[in-house]
Amino acid sequence: MITETRKRVFSGIQPSGDLHIGNYIGALRNWVRMQDERDCHLGIVDLHAISVWQDPAELHKASRQVAMLLMACGIDPGKVKLFIQSHISEHAELCWLLNCVTPVSWLQRMTQYKSKSEAQKETASTGLLDYPVLQAADILIYQSHYVPVGEDQKQHVELTRAIARRFNNLYGETFIIPQVELPPVGARIMGLDDPTVKMSKSIGGQRKGHALRLLDPPDVLRKKMRKAVTDPGTEIKFDPSRPGVTNLLTIYQICTEQEKTAIEAHFEGKGYAALKGEVADAVIEFLRPVRERYAQLEAEPGYVEGILRQGVEKARPLAIQTLQTAKDQMGVG
Repeated sequence: MITETRKRVFSGIQPSGDLHIGNYIGALRNWVRMQDERDCHLGIVDLHAISVWQDPAELHKASRQVAMLLMACGIDPGKVKLFIQSHISEHAELCWLLNCVTPVSWLQRMTQYKSKSEAQKETASTGLLDYPVLQAADILIYQSHYVPVGEDQKQHVELTRAIARRFNNLYGETFIIPQVELPPVGARIMGLDDPTVKMSKSIGGQRKGHALRLLDPPDVLRKKMRKAVTDPGTEIKFDPSRPGVTNLLTIYQICTEQEKTAIEAHFEGKGYAALKGEVADAVIEFLRPVRERYAQLEAEPGYVEGILRQGVEKARPLAIQTLQTAKDQMGVG
């Protein structure tokens, strides 16, 4: 049971792109472990998703799909405040207040904005520029102590800290200054079609053979694995200079929980076809409980909607309180 003495955490996940085995291993399992130790607020951040165009019907569907996948992966709505971001309007309202204390130059320096706006040229939205301020609102509205993120999001949390300090300096102590919490160093799952880049939701949406999606049926997982990039030669060992084979062995190791030496001994003298077949078998078995639980949840849409409503009911009181405090400090409302 979560008590008020536990430190608060906010994590968010976009309902765009399909969750894959790298997301599960790198983030979702960490969130599952964290829910027994922290007061976790977990948002499906659909307002962030629309900083680029989304098909409305698909976005609505994807938000529920992500909620079901999180629960299928072990997120317990009895322990975690699980909600869809847009259902708590205080996030957007606090974002405007924070906009008014955030220098534009801070946002223009953000690495992700520079790279994405360059790609989108004149079609880049204001939302793309303002994305980090909404992220700051997500975090600060729950007076979060910790924000678990990957290295690529560290800059955004540092900006959140800067915005919170600036607000506190201008208007008085209002927000807790959150701490970045990087995940423990672990195995990195790389793309099947390019083992030199990390497996990615966005790339997976563009290239079918890139990622092993959590909801891929077994035959699709096998087909993707058969086409996975390997390396010249025939030796099957963990070797950084041979990223294709090492990536497949890493996936196998995570799925089977075997030691590296045992895995290398097992595959000694075997060919790549055997390796890919056994990795596919291991992945299918590893993801089987997730797929089974997802199918159960998919058959009960009313239950899922109820869980999301409860998440809003549990999370919103603190959001309302924090927003009112910020408005009082600024003299608005």
